[in-house]
Amino acid sequence: MDAEATEQDIHDLAGALPFVETQRGPGGNVVYQVGGKSFIYFRTPRKDAFDPATGEPYRDVVVFWVSDEAGKQSLVHDPATPYFTTSHFDGHPSVLLRLSRIGELSRAELAEVIEDAWLSRASSHRGRLYLASTARITEVPTHPRR
Repeated sequence: MDAEATEQDIHDLAGALPFVETQRGPGGNVVYQVGGKSFIYFRTPRKDAFDPATGEPYRDVVVFWVSDEAGKQSLVHDPATPYFTTSHFDGHPSVLLRLSRIGELSRAELAEVIEDAWLSRASSHRGRLYLASTARITEVPTHPRR
């Protein structure tokens, strides 16, 4: 069984991809980019993603780009995944994930979403180079944490 995913896995996996730059958003939040295009960002609290019991905005939301609307809908509507969206992201090729639920994913499942996010934003040339390489993040053996 693959280890449960963690927040650190997001940083490790995104950072292992080629041509990735780490930026900081206006709120100091981490943004991962390839070729100047964001593919993962740690979102600052917004009114559209909130705790229904308290009305307080979630403070632990991460946004992952997806390749298209079909990919988004398959993640959001799969009851086995913790991904969600809000009306703010209608028509936007991305899914949201609360860090408090990241452990519901395996590290391998998270690697697939991160790789897909990167591929959706990287140039086709960079994507082809990466897919032909032996250093894909989805093909790295995963080991349980000690």
